[in-house]
Amino acid sequence: MHGTILGCIGAGSDLQGIKTTVIAPDGRETAIGEVRQFVAKGPNIMKGYWNLPEETANALRDGWYYTGYLGYRDKDNYFYVVDRAKDMILTGGENVYSVEVEQTLSQIPEVLECAVIGVPDEMWGDAIKAVVALKKANSITEEEIIAFMRQKLANYKVPKSVEFVAELPKSGAGKILKRHLRDQ
Repeated sequence: MHGTILGCIGAGSDLQGIKTTVIAPDGRETAIGEVRQFVAKGPNIMKGYWNLPEETANALRDGWYYTGYLGYRDKDNYFYVVDRAKDMILTGGENVYSVEVEQTLSQIPEVLECAVIGVPDEMWGDAIKAVVALKKANSITEEEIIAFMRQKLANYKVPKSVEFVAELPKSGAGKILKRHLRDQ
C-alpha cells in the first residue's frame, strides 16, 4: 500500500490499556491508509525525558506520546509501521521511506549492508544518498547500483549518489547510526 512495511501492530486501538492511533500534524486522526505518525497514550506511557524539557515537550503533546514512527492503519484497524519519521526523506515534494530504498539495495548480491539518507540539495530540498558496504571491494560501481535501482523503483526514489564505505557506523546493539552518516 505505502511501500515497504516494517511491522504490524495487532487489531484494535487499545493494547493492554494503551490507546494508539495515527495522527496528522494538525492533530486530527488520519483516514484509513494515510501515512502519518503513531501516537500512544495510557497510564504506563513515560512522563518525560530526564532533564530534557524541550524533547519532552516535543514527544508529549495533549496527553499523547509521539513515537517518531510513521505508519498507517487499515480497515481492520491493524497498524503498519513504514519508517522512522527522522529517516523519511522529502525530495522534490515527495516522501521517500528510506527503508524501502534500503531493502531494494539489499537485493544487489554485492551489497553487504547499506543505509539511505537525505542530503541537502538546492533543487530537490534533499537528495537521496546511499551509503554502501560491499562484500568485496570494487565489485560493483555507483553507476551499476543506480541502474539496478532505476529498474526497481520510481525515479524519485533512486539514489542520486552512492558512497562506498568499509563498514557502516553502528551502536553497541548493532543498529546502523544514520545520524552519524548525516553529520558527515
